Amino acid sequence: MRPFTFERADDLAQAARLGLGAGQGQTNATVQFLAGGTTLVDLMKLDVLRPERVIDIGSLRGAYDSIDAGPSGLKLGALTKMSAVADHPAVLDGYPAIAQSLQLAASAQLRNMATLGGNVLQKTRCTYYRDSTWEACNKRNPGSGCAAIKGFNRNHAVLGVDETCISQYPGDFAVALIALDAQLELSGPQGPRRMAFAALHAPPSGQPHIETTLQSGEIITAFVVPPGPWNGRSLYLKVRDRASYEFAISSAAVALELEGERVRNVRIGLGGMAYRPWRSEQAEQTLIGKPLTEANAEAAAAVALTSAKTHGYNNYKPELARRTLVRALLQAKSMVPKREGA
Repeated sequence: MRPFTFERADDLAQAARLGLGAGQGQTNATVQFLAGGTTLVDLMKLDVLRPERVIDIGSLRGAYDSIDAGPSGLKLGALTKMSAVADHPAVLDGYPAIAQSLQLAASAQLRNMATLGGNVLQKTRCTYYRDSTWEACNKRNPGSGCAAIKGFNRNHAVLGVDETCISQYPGDFAVALIALDAQLELSGPQGPRRMAFAALHAPPSGQPHIETTLQSGEIITAFVVPPGPWNGRSLYLKVRDRASYEFAISSAAVALELEGERVRNVRIGLGGMAYRPWRSEQAEQTLIGKPLTEANAEAAAAVALTSAKTHGYNNYKPELARRTLVRALLQAKSMVPKREGA
């Protein structure tokens, strides 16, 4: 780990001021915010992240660690611990996909430390990114190439990639958020603002080192999931190489509103497959107005993976994703929501 200056922020205004120059989600940022630290410290030890200043925002937790569920939806403070949300009764009953995505993430110890805001900004697990001895990594070393394209890419992305980067977004919580149309509340030097969670993560677009759309010094303060009858009939299904403490090789977050056997509304998020959290609205449209049969679920899954692009070792992924999504949809259909109108 390289030397750095450590500072603590006493309030949000001071954090924004100290964080000028911070590039949340950018590998080459000279300033980084520290909350739970479960990703930042790890990558600093690996010499992947090399901030000159680290700003501790842990003292803000009391103001931004709330869990509020009501008629206006679900609001989660960005400094709330993952474990607190995963075990909260209102989340378990009204937003099961959110709870499951957190329960199936990391280990119990990490969930007790990691915050929601840090979780959605976590870095790819690509070996070529995390091992700084590999020079060819456009995400870490812009313009150097992508070693994964012709390397060992078994767990790499097949959706949302281009020739500059095929790394996979590793998170679970973000997949549930994107499926449920979540919004972000943000605060920075320019003041507060709100935006769709789907707009947070940038596509590679030839510049994979620019990973988010956050402005300099900007901090995520809350996640807001709007109300809807589909929230109670939602689930997160995760397929991984081992049963615990492992990242998804395929996952799906689905939410359903049914009218008898017919799909009135459906939300589909895919994980383990894409460069960033992935929503498949085309697959959703394939199902709306139709009975949720296995054949119709398979047709929607085929649409969701139409644009998949593989690179050898990850050729198995599109078929696995299709099967994961079909299974998730049929499981959601059989659910008995505890809170139908959440």
